[in-house]
Amino acid sequence: MSIAEGPTDLAPVSPSGKSREPRVWKFFGTSVWGLVLFAAMFAGQIAGVVYFLVVNGDPFNLNSMMNLAANGRVISLSVIMGLPAILLVLWVATRWSGVGFADYLALRWPSWRMLGAGVGGLVLLLLAWEVISRLAGHESSPGFMIDVLKTAQNDGALWLLVIAFCVAAPLTEELLARGFLYRGWSESFLRPFGAILLSSAVWTAMHMQYNWFFLAQVFSIGLLFGYLRYRTNSLWLTVILHGINNLAATIQTLWLAYYS
Repeated sequence: MSIAEGPTDLAPVSPSGKSREPRVWKFFGTSVWGLVLFAAMFAGQIAGVVYFLVVNGDPFNLNSMMNLAANGRVISLSVIMGLPAILLVLWVATRWSGVGFADYLALRWPSWRMLGAGVGGLVLLLLAWEVISRLAGHESSPGFMIDVLKTAQNDGALWLLVIAFCVAAPLTEELLARGFLYRGWSESFLRPFGAILLSSAVWTAMHMQYNWFFLAQVFSIGLLFGYLRYRTNSLWLTVILHGINNLAATIQTLWLAYYS
């Protein structure tokens, strides 16, 4: 049985009108839905910024939005609001495919052995980048992140920022990159290897606020997460590892902010 390429290729509704034949979106369908998912996430995040504009009574212009975008509390709420937006679109996309939400996105808990191997691989990769950073004389953390953490701490919103960076962001980004995009692309002509590369590139493009050094680091982590997603068929594993990575980065940035 072939896999659907897009909405028009889905099997028709059965005579009873109750269900469709379960199929997975392939390259074109996954790409189109991916754009819709990204738009939904962006809209949710912008809504968080607009909320603060209304509360503060600031004018609705680009300068006001840019000023708020450097505030830790605003960024935290913005990141958190992107999650329900992307969940809604994912529910529609997977329901339309006829495949169960959890099955489509590989929401399976990893074994302790898988988790241990994943943590070990992530630690080794981060240590390698730390060595490269020191040898290249590069900063260990993006400068703007230190400012964001300081503003969150001054506003008493550090707890909100930790939830946003270590829970909401990993869930949102993994559901999109290693969940939906990888699933569809891996069952297209790209196969798993191509899907790992392309989904990692998309994930890296979502972090364009960083310079080339940190983008290279993000891409390498994406490759590791993609490989683990392929080997274990567990999205929860990459969500957990993503959260651990962001928590470590947050702690490191807090340390640098304290001594800067």
